[in-house]
Amino acid sequence: MSPIRYKQLDVFAARHGGGNPLGVVVDAQGWSDSRMQRFAHWTNLVETTFLMPPRVDGADYRARIYTPTKEIPFAGHPTIGSAHAALDAGLVTPDAAGIVWQECGAGVLPIRVEGDGPTRELFVQSPKARIVGDASRGGETLSAVLYGVKLGALAPACVEGGRRWWVAEFADESVLRGWRPDHAAIRALALATDTLGLCVFARSAEGLAVRAFPAGVGIVEDPASGAANGLIAAYVAERDTTGALATGYVVSQGREVGHDARIIIRIDGDAVWVGGRTNTIIDGHVDWQEWEPAA
Repeated sequence: MSPIRYKQLDVFAARHGGGNPLGVVVDAQGWSDSRMQRFAHWTNLVETTFLMPPRVDGADYRARIYTPTKEIPFAGHPTIGSAHAALDAGLVTPDAAGIVWQECGAGVLPIRVEGDGPTRELFVQSPKARIVGDASRGGETLSAVLYGVKLGALAPACVEGGRRWWVAEFADESVLRGWRPDHAAIRALALATDTLGLCVFARSAEGLAVRAFPAGVGIVEDPASGAANGLIAAYVAERDTTGALATGYVVSQGREVGHDARIIIRIDGDAVWVGGRTNTIIDGHVDWQEWEPAA
């Protein structure tokens, strides 16, 4: 049998080690659901993806996305990282418009390829998003999380598009970076409102500084959040149509947890594109046999 290729990537990184890590099994055709889940549990990364032939017309390949405990339909950095791995492995070539088409649980998504080699940037068009609730929906749990914080121009809201998050603008970047949130309160908010948790942001010289707290899935703070930033961008595009952020901006995320992510947002009408660079850190093979656990 041919060796099974495996890559470990650093997605949305301003520098090596600054982004969000991702494992990618490039040759996962024939792997069972249980085999993929066991491997994702073993890697213990936020997500691990598995590439295989597409099932639907129009897709170049299929990516399945697993956390250590379950399969999920969509997330930003696994989508960008999977496309990076597929391109580097020669599984796919961009079409005449510079697009590759990735099938995942959320459908077939276009991924725009810009540049080549170490400076290549990839952008995924985020699933359509909509505001599904204001601060009143969060009630006392949201008030408890944001107690004492001076908020920015845009009111807190619950936004849905592939995932569901609360988003809130802080009035000042330094306050955002120094904030010590009550993580138990964020988890209570996530569970009470069936959301992943809370994303907070503040305007900066380049665009936005962002922090994301997906307490609903047991993560304290995420260093680089593609899907969450897509929701923030959709929220900004709807609520601030003529401001400096209306056509796009650059996000800084993760410094508070020892990372340095750089995420590029482009807003084209009602289309939001989320992207950046990916670094291949480990490139090799995986030996992971199929087996059933003992009774």
